[in-house]
Amino acid sequence: MTSHDAPADSRIAPVAPGWVIRRETADDHRDVREVHARAFGGDERIPGRVGALRVAEAALAPQSFVAVVDGRVVGHVLLSAARLDAPRRIVDVLSLSPLGVVPDFQGRGIGTRLVAHALEAADREGVPLVFLEGSPAYYGTRGFEGAGAAGFRSPSPRIPEAAFQVARLSAYGPWMTGTFVCSEIFWAFDCVGLSGPEE
Repeated sequence: MTSHDAPADSRIAPVAPGWVIRRETADDHRDVREVHARAFGGDERIPGRVGALRVAEAALAPQSFVAVVDGRVVGHVLLSAARLDAPRRIVDVLSLSPLGVVPDFQGRGIGTRLVAHALEAADREGVPLVFLEGSPAYYGTRGFEGAGAAGFRSPSPRIPEAAFQVARLSAYGPWMTGTFVCSEIFWAFDCVGLSGPEE
């Protein structure tokens, strides 16, 4: 299921006069590519990975949201399927990546609102855990904590320990520990153990 095929999200979050956060549609794909090309300094792996994750077959459908200011897409966040190899059983979880805001709109709280919106959406779907690789200074104040200290193992030694983070949501249970297994697409695009800018 692509983000365009996903059910319409009735929860359009007004952030400030003139801008909202809403579910991405197929009409947004070109603008989303531009957001990440600009946010990540022209690194084509990021928008390429977004396109691949949209159409990948997975246990959980991707959830993709855009921030729109006066009709212009200026930010984007993607949740995609991953797994937790827990002792009791495999658990379907989500990965939050990428998060991007165009440079001229950074520093206005757009990234913060996108992260909050994504976590709320994951929680409504009953997803217990959302993982990411990113700045602990940024994400640590936005619902995430160090995943290693919380009982999880990283999928790669290339991910700095501090960067491996998790958000535990309502459906989380204490037995959910083990190894985080990210999508093959992250490996195919060489996007494991690499860092990029945060808003």
